[in-house]
Amino acid sequence: MMAFEAFRESLHRPGPPAGLSPLLLSLWYEANDDWDRAHNIAQDVPGPDGAWVHAYLHRVEGDNWNANYWYRRAGRSMPAHSLKEEWEVLARHFLG
Repeated sequence: MMAFEAFRESLHRPGPPAGLSPLLLSLWYEANDDWDRAHNIAQDVPGPDGAWVHAYLHRVEGDNWNANYWYRRAGRSMPAHSLKEEWEVLARHFLG
């Protein structure tokens, strides 16, 4: 399993590391300013985890209404912390 620091360092490479889960891949692309690709990946992941990343992406987009819908689907509420902090929470969660 990849450590958080290694994942964060991989953001400076031209492509994502091999073997990432779809949700980590989505976070990688979002951090590299490819929101559309990140969204396309996340929206295809069923269940609460996919809904959580999907919610975050709509929050990044500035669509809080849609984000709140996906947070509810994830069994969560929109966090009060920054997008940067939420990205880190998500990445650490999915890295285990």
